[in-house]
Amino acid sequence: MNHDADGAELLTIGAFARASRLSPKALRLYDELRLLPPAHVDPVNGYRRYAPAQLEQARLVAWLRRLGMPLTRIREVCALTPDAAAEAVAAYWARVEADTAARRDLAAFLVDQLQRKDTAPMTASATPLTMRYAARTDRGLVRPANQDAAHAGPRLLAVADGYGPEGARAAAAAVHALQHLDDAPAGTDPLAALEEAARRAHQAAPTAGEATGSTLTALLRAGSRLALLHLGDSRAYVLRDSGLFRITHDHSLVQSLIDEGRLTPEEAPSHPQRALLLRSLDGGSPFTPDLQLLDARAGERYLLCTDGLTGVIPPETLQDVLTTADTPEQAVTDLIALAHEAGAPDNVACVVADLHPADAEVPAG
Repeated sequence: MNHDADGAELLTIGAFARASRLSPKALRLYDELRLLPPAHVDPVNGYRRYAPAQLEQARLVAWLRRLGMPLTRIREVCALTPDAAAEAVAAYWARVEADTAARRDLAAFLVDQLQRKDTAPMTASATPLTMRYAARTDRGLVRPANQDAAHAGPRLLAVADGYGPEGARAAAAAVHALQHLDDAPAGTDPLAALEEAARRAHQAAPTAGEATGSTLTALLRAGSRLALLHLGDSRAYVLRDSGLFRITHDHSLVQSLIDEGRLTPEEAPSHPQRALLLRSLDGGSPFTPDLQLLDARAGERYLLCTDGLTGVIPPETLQDVLTTADTPEQAVTDLIALAHEAGAPDNVACVVADLHPADAEVPAG
């Protein structure tokens, strides 16, 4: 067969590759994936031949690959009408720009943290800090019970999201295991104290029967520094003059697939295993929390929350609320109200804290 149904002469894979600006190797891969199958394959020698009419789709595939679009998404776009495909490409690029902006913000946060280390020895003793804080949990509008827990105190902030038949007890126990750190003596190593308290909670978690456990995200203030401990997919953010920065990384299956390039961020919310955690306080898996020491300054506002909030409220809205709310109490109230407006399909735990100079007149919260 040397001509297509319209009588046009078929192109060899080499000629088609040159015309479409795709390599023969790429064309073979796209054939295997049924993304761009040839018009004819010789049953004897296996030679592939393509119809000239396939050039338009081949060029579209080449352009989409240059954009970095995953092959699974390209297959979907190629099956759409031109108008729908245009909308899909626009939506994909908007997501890329949002992800790029998030990485840019993370880079700015890391630069800021590293630059602070040069001045930390001077500012640590010169500017001791205190906190004004607020904490609240909410059952939401769908779940029959509240399995989230939260704590805010003079030194400790924490949220936990329980799961399984004893999830409420697991979350409450995780937060309770840390609460004594609010009264820890001066000079206590904050990271070591957080880690040891969380380790005890992990070891005490039930290991028999149906899976039960909890996430845990906590900040412990020590002078002008904050120790961070994180397990699971609850999150911590800091609002600074330069914007809102997320300072935790989800320990979930979907986040690992995103990190590996096997899943896009917009596909994550609909993934059937989106609730599967890779790390948590469950008593049965290794205890491997993320631990970090942050240099903090007066004027910063911190948010700790469970995925019942971040699952329905986008980062730009979080930033708007945290920027405009006059007090932590107002910020917490506004954030939970927005979760309800979005349907509140999950429990919500939310902690907001402002850092002030220790000699300022600040209510306890």
